[in-house]
Amino acid sequence: MIIGPVFSREVVTAPRRGRLYIARAAYVAALLVLMCTAWLLLAGTQVVRNVGDMARFGAMLFQILAPLQLGLGAFFSALLAASAVAQEKDRRTLVLLLLTHLSNSELVLGKLLASMLGVLVLLAASLPLFMFSALLGGVSFEQIARVFAVTLATALAAGSLGSMLALWREKTFQTLALAILALVFWLAAGEALAMGAAGQSWGGVSTETWAQVASPWQAILLATRPLLVSRTPLPLVGDPVNGYLLLASLLAVVLNAIAILRVRAWNPSREVRPRSAEAEEPESIWGMTEESAAAARRAMARNVHSAGGRTRTVWDNPIVWREIATWAYGRKVLAIRIGYLLLVALAATALYAAERSDEGLTTATGALVLVPLFVLSLVLINAQSVTSLTTERDMRALDLLLVTDLSAKEFVFGKLGGVFYNAKEMVGLPMLLCGYLWFEGAVSGENLLYLLGGLAVMDAFVAMLGVHSGMSYGNSRTAIGVSLGTVFFLFVGVATCMRLMVAFRSFHWQIQPFLAFMIGGGVGLFVALGSRNPSRAIAIASVAAPIATFWAMTSFLLDYTLGVFLVTVATYGFATAAMLVPAISEFDVAKARAAGTEE
Repeated sequence: MIIGPVFSREVVTAPRRGRLYIARAAYVAALLVLMCTAWLLLAGTQVVRNVGDMARFGAMLFQILAPLQLGLGAFFSALLAASAVAQEKDRRTLVLLLLTHLSNSELVLGKLLASMLGVLVLLAASLPLFMFSALLGGVSFEQIARVFAVTLATALAAGSLGSMLALWREKTFQTLALAILALVFWLAAGEALAMGAAGQSWGGVSTETWAQVASPWQAILLATRPLLVSRTPLPLVGDPVNGYLLLASLLAVVLNAIAILRVRAWNPSREVRPRSAEAEEPESIWGMTEESAAAARRAMARNVHSAGGRTRTVWDNPIVWREIATWAYGRKVLAIRIGYLLLVALAATALYAAERSDEGLTTATGALVLVPLFVLSLVLINAQSVTSLTTERDMRALDLLLVTDLSAKEFVFGKLGGVFYNAKEMVGLPMLLCGYLWFEGAVSGENLLYLLGGLAVMDAFVAMLGVHSGMSYGNSRTAIGVSLGTVFFLFVGVATCMRLMVAFRSFHWQIQPFLAFMIGGGVGLFVALGSRNPSRAIAIASVAAPIATFWAMTSFLLDYTLGVFLVTVATYGFATAAMLVPAISEFDVAKARAAGTEE
């Protein structure tokens, strides 16, 4: 059997967990709420006169839902596949799987499909809702089939990428960061190709068409359009969407093939392999005389109990010393920094090219380039923050810290200090690019201060969110999923709501249609932040954040920049304090260990 018992076990045990049904119901309900919100916006701003108006509404709604589902499927496929394998490696249970009779393909493919089972179930649950949208008109069943094919192919490719990187890399943060960076590079390369950065045509075919073959974002946008739209055919495959399906499938096959061939060469890693027998008693000792053997044992004892080379002084706070002065996240973390610096260089090049163009560098162009970089930076900071806790728990190092005289304040601030030091590029470079916008006159000095202040607050929020999730959830996969999922849903929710507002030209006095979004967002935020360690401050922050974010979005679209800054700082600053104060005063890390035994 090519998939093997790993996937078979997940298929049998997954229906026994209540969270599978909760996630499926919540996902479909969220899509239904989104459809109802769009209808209320349409009814509140326009008069629906005929079938044509309904068809235009159905097509517009379909073009919002399809890219949203693609983003969710790709992100969570990579996240779940990467975290599933990384957790096995951190807990040293992957070595046990390698000792069984499982073949390489059964191990790799079984683990991949088992981790993606939740995503596949959600896609299947949403299919009837997409079919229902076709009844509104403007969307054919063939378009829906093509959209789901693109989404499924992208999810498989993203999941294969996360699984392969997790089997290759030693540290959880390395795996998550490389997977996220690879996905961003994929999207950025496709967008650059679509904008003509590599010329206008290749082999008689426009680069825009090639971008639709290479980029999941361009492919999903093309799949949502009717087939009657004129499209440039490609050799052999014809439609560019078919070319993308072939490319994504080939990418998934190649990534899994590499993982299958190399899984036993990569694992176990050097960190868990036994050391060479330098400190062990050599076999030749048995041929020595009693005096010679005693001298050899004394020499070995001196080698074992003495540290060779120079020694280093540990700081007063050993937590922040370990985070800053040692390779706590592995030496290959430099590859992550190089990849991020390359993305920053591409963003800076795009800003410079826009400044040299006829139109000049505008605020809209700067936002188009920098907002994705801001989101990427916040996600990477959050990933480093949460994995700094989960890795220590899985390696049982957290148990050792519990018996020391370290206070909760030293532990939490040590972790946060280490996170900001190791993520200094993610914190400082986006701010430097904001300064470039001000230097070129794209933003005013006042708006520059708003940008820098808002970024600083959001950096603190996502870093504290990662520490809070790592301390609250004993299961590493759950902690990583909750932390990164909260950040991802925050920005996806903001982008979706703003897309709805722009599509229906509804910037003000439309709180009723978005009321369900705010209530659902508040409930979800409280479940993520306060379900394990509830407090009144976290409850207030969970209720206030969606309302304040909605007000900030409408104010931003109406150019009320000062109000957006003040509300953002107050809301997310209070949420950061609501997580920080209990962590350094009341919360005991041992509670997280007790919580882990309950799962």
